[in-house]
Amino acid sequence: MTTHTTHPAATGAEPAQETVLSGPYRALTFGIVSTVLLVAFEATAVNTAMPVAARALHGLGLYAFAFSGFFTASLLAMVVSGEWCDKRGPLGPLSAGIAAFGAGLLVAGTAQDMGVFVAGRAVQGLGGGLVIVALYVVVGRAYPERLRPSVFAAFSAAWVLPSIVGPVVSGTVTQHLGWRWVFLSIPVLVLLPVSLMLPQLRRLQAGDDSGRSWALNRGRLLFALALAVGAGLLQYAGQLLDGYALIPAAAGLLLLVPAVRRLLPHGTFRAARGLPTVILLRGLAAGTFFAAESFIPLMLVTQRGLSPTLAGLSLTSGGLSWALGSWVQGRSWADRHRGLLIRTGFLMSAAAIAGAGLALVPAVPPYAVAFAWAVGGMGMGLTIASVGVLMLGLSDPDDTGENSASLQVSDALGNVLLVGFAGVLFSVVGTGTKGGFAAIFAVMATIALVGAVVSGRTAKRHS
Repeated sequence: MTTHTTHPAATGAEPAQETVLSGPYRALTFGIVSTVLLVAFEATAVNTAMPVAARALHGLGLYAFAFSGFFTASLLAMVVSGEWCDKRGPLGPLSAGIAAFGAGLLVAGTAQDMGVFVAGRAVQGLGGGLVIVALYVVVGRAYPERLRPSVFAAFSAAWVLPSIVGPVVSGTVTQHLGWRWVFLSIPVLVLLPVSLMLPQLRRLQAGDDSGRSWALNRGRLLFALALAVGAGLLQYAGQLLDGYALIPAAAGLLLLVPAVRRLLPHGTFRAARGLPTVILLRGLAAGTFFAAESFIPLMLVTQRGLSPTLAGLSLTSGGLSWALGSWVQGRSWADRHRGLLIRTGFLMSAAAIAGAGLALVPAVPPYAVAFAWAVGGMGMGLTIASVGVLMLGLSDPDDTGENSASLQVSDALGNVLLVGFAGVLFSVVGTGTKGGFAAIFAVMATIALVGAVVSGRTAKRHS
């Protein structure tokens, strides 16, 4: 096995009081957290400006593709990034990802028609997929195991401020300067994280074995392409309102199923002990939570008469408590209780989803959703960060990139499949009815409970 030079504490001489902000790690920590902050701000700001951009470009018919193009391209890039990191280290994919992310923003911000705009979003997706996997590899190689929970806690905290101020800033810029500046102003901010991270990443890269083969696994790349195209076809099918949707849906599944089986660890879908269960839980946690969350504002507007603004604000508590949960799992005692933290997180998420469904009852005040979602966000903070810590702990150094890619692929697929399934439930049971909403919350809460049961399999069986 290749030995990697990872951090100054590799010899065991690490001071007990050292933190992610101590001298050897300070610049790298600020750099990677700035990168996450940038991605988070882009996600919240661009979502706010997107409707205005689509109308200005006379492209409302392609509106959904601006999102699905980003997602589909990122799936492909995640697998490529994992391969690239394992072969040559994280510097290359991280640098290329940041460059592609910025280039995509420039293409979208200068687009004169919706087709070019969608292409720009796809380039952004390529950059985002490369970056997120490479960041996980950096955490695995540059930080000692005891500091990784704190880094993931910082990742979660980096999403809080953008989720609160992003829509306001984006809305103000769109109104007074124009939607293009929402896209064109962000690439300038790329310079900060790059300048902070580059020296440390070069030292980290120098510790990688330069004698390893550069050739990427063509089989995995072909399956990654099939995965992306299959997911794209499924999303396209979900936008059709007639029987013809069955054709792209069937084609998408034919591509997606074998690709997923090859790209995720063997035993993932039967919850084999250890890494396969860890990868599976990431998809279950993300998919159930966000599938429920995507229907909460619609429920509050149509069933309880709230304004769209108040309905959206009801979810803000989840972002704040998510950061709190992630901070809790970063405490020194938490490493001894990872399985318990994950189970607790799933139980809190299930309770939150069920609690949000109680807002369908007229006697329950609609603001109860905010309390429920604070519980769910706390649970997600415990779960998502702990799953990331376990994944790195169960990965050999040479497989960190591949396993990080599997984690992100599971997250993305959990979202697209369970959100899509929620949409089907909504249509079958009754679009816009209490029964339709209740079915979604009941099913997602049940799946979250399954995750709580399965979480006991995150540890390998001792022989």
